[in-house]
Amino acid sequence: QVQLVESGGGLVQAGGSLRLSCAASGRTFSSDTMGWFRQAPGKEREFVAAIRWSGTIDYADSVKGRFTISRDNAKNTVYLRMNSLKPEDTAIYYCAARTGGLSTWSVEYNYWGQGTQVTVSS
Repeated sequence: QVQLVESGGGLVQAGGSLRLSCAASGRTFSSDTMGWFRQAPGKEREFVAAIRWSGTIDYADSVKGRFTISRDNAKNTVYLRMNSLKPEDTAIYYCAARTGGLSTWSVEYNYWGQGTQVTVSS
């Protein structure tokens, strides 16, 4: 059974930092694309960042220069380092995985975690 489990969310003041982790189990994702999405109340789920097995990375414009995605294939884990957080970053953050290349479309991801809440206070 494939599982993606996020951790590291919480409450932080604007300008602060958090690091999210996503641990995968049930299969090896070292050859897949891992991504992060987020969903704020009343809004659609949106792409945040993705990293391919080769190291190719893509970011949403709204987080470029502030967020960093990375992965440790040996640990089957992907990370999202979030700096200079803003209140508009408040959302549930989801880890996702897909077989294939980078994609910003949530429908193209096959596996999802349960999400972790990130709240940024002003």
